[in-house]
Amino acid sequence: MRTLLIKNAHCIATLDADNHEWRDASVFIRGNLIEAIGMATDFPANVKAEADEVIDARGHLVTPGLVNTHHHMYQSLTRAIPAVQNAELFGWLRGLYPIWAGLTPEMVRVSTQVAMAELLLSGCTTSRDHLYIYPKSREGRVRLDDSVEAAQAIGMRFVATRGSMSVGQSQGGLPPDSLVEREDFILQDTQRLIKTWHDSGHGAMTQMAVAPCSPFSVSRDLVRESARLDRAALWARTFACTRTWRKTTTMSLIRVKSSIARPPNTRKNSAGWAPMCSTRIASSSTTKASVFLLQRAPAWRIAHAALSSLAHPPQTSEQSAPARRQ
Repeated sequence: MRTLLIKNAHCIATLDADNHEWRDASVFIRGNLIEAIGMATDFPANVKAEADEVIDARGHLVTPGLVNTHHHMYQSLTRAIPAVQNAELFGWLRGLYPIWAGLTPEMVRVSTQVAMAELLLSGCTTSRDHLYIYPKSREGRVRLDDSVEAAQAIGMRFVATRGSMSVGQSQGGLPPDSLVEREDFILQDTQRLIKTWHDSGHGAMTQMAVAPCSPFSVSRDLVRESARLDRAALWARTFACTRTWRKTTTMSLIRVKSSIARPPNTRKNSAGWAPMCSTRIASSSTTKASVFLLQRAPAWRIAHAALSSLAHPPQTSEQSAPARRQ
């Protein structure tokens, strides 16, 4: 396993029960687990020599990473649709369902990585996501696997929730019938995903959860059966990094200075560690800060054509006529 030493941090804020803070301290990481924290002067020489990569955190504050407990990452692609900008929930959903019906597996992968990159740059290192729309396209049917694979590529800790909608408009539900699924298929696919991706071990990077969408899009039976499946298959689903921050590498490095600091250069190595990324965070009038986040990730790209086709679906001549008259 690759090893990493973050040394000489100005402060390591553990945010444990006692809010303990280590001054002039270091952190040693093996694989994806934090193995040791302590005073930099007390770290044994063999630990320092063993590190495959060393980051000098002098002048930085090391904190636990933030945990995002609710997200719909595919919606990163449809943030700026003028027709629904000021709509209330049901109107907003009705306006976007037809657009989301055009989602492809590639769009889900791209939107997941866009959302995760934004979260990482703001100090979040673990996220849950609720994907509940699985349309079919010429490129294939959207699957939750697309989100999981995108998360693994970018290197973020991830709780993927198998959302579902089973009650369409013809049955009194809100979503169009084309976006709902059969309940037997939903439960079978959820079981498949748990078997394929769920890791209940300590330090897990990927876990699954069961997540029927809403009272206006699923039946009581589906909620009941989903709960049974959740209890039966995910009894050990407590996400490892929420137990104790010392055991995982969910960390942010914050440099406190009178002006925005440039991130230190870190060489990319065979393990895939990318150079630290920098972003400005909210601060007091006397202190500015720059957050540096470790991203174990290859470069990710934005598929401009996919984003454009999703955010601006083709219009019929009748739909486009009023726009021309304006």
